[in-house]
Amino acid sequence: MDHDQADPYFSHRRLLFATAYRMLGSVTDTEDVLQDTWLTWHAADRTTIRSPRAYLVRTVTNLCLNRLTSARATREHYVGPWLPEPLLTSPDAAEDTELADSVSTAMLVVLETLAPVERAVFVLREVFGFSHAEIAGFLDRPEPAVRQIAHRARSHVRSRRPRYDTDPGRRARVTDRFIEACAGGDLNAVLELLAPDVTVWADGGGKVSAARRPVHGPDRVARWILGILTKPQMTGVAFEPAQINGEPSLLLTASGTPAGALTYDLTEAGITTIRLQVNPDKLRGLRPAGLS
Repeated sequence: MDHDQADPYFSHRRLLFATAYRMLGSVTDTEDVLQDTWLTWHAADRTTIRSPRAYLVRTVTNLCLNRLTSARATREHYVGPWLPEPLLTSPDAAEDTELADSVSTAMLVVLETLAPVERAVFVLREVFGFSHAEIAGFLDRPEPAVRQIAHRARSHVRSRRPRYDTDPGRRARVTDRFIEACAGGDLNAVLELLAPDVTVWADGGGKVSAARRPVHGPDRVARWILGILTKPQMTGVAFEPAQINGEPSLLLTASGTPAGALTYDLTEAGITTIRLQVNPDKLRGLRPAGLS
């Protein structure tokens, strides 16, 4: 254990995981990238590496870019809406508002609309504070070009970033009320929590039954949610509050095993966007992770 802790890969692993997850939106792909990074690191000539941290971040970044490029083609054939893989985070993850926002499901959906290099530059610059010069070194691009990419990505994200209430206290209360309303099958109680322009997106990936198109409007959304709970596949499934992607959310469990995640955007008008992830291939991150 002492040897592992002295290895720069292990001392920087938290940063590497956090960086890769924000670039990929996939826990499974992130863990694969970290494994490849470890192999690359241990095959490298350490005498030529001046900064292990920079070397490791550069390796992760380029491995992520390769995956992002191939993932775009794969997702063109994805069944139904594609949503990021949810990540169970530690209760203190929301204490750093900026980091919590950058890993929120809403932000990951926005980052998905960036080109791969734009996404990498945005994450490295805006989330983790690497300089334009450092990023240029990671990507083997001129610094002026990186500055332009960073500006373009920042403007893109700013124009699409949802405006919602991030107050954890209010979100926690709404989460508890939502669970109570769903458990009781109370249509009116669910309706009271929804904004007039609410939309629900469900990712079943063709593996389990889920709406293949977004559902709009309070009445349709409320009836759809309560209808889902009565389906045979939901027998024995319970909702419980959990910290998912840095925010109070709902964890679906069946006999104590994660069965899905429900995250949402909240404004003064109520819940505006609901994202339900029930694809069994994308639930690997619904376990204690400790990502900040």
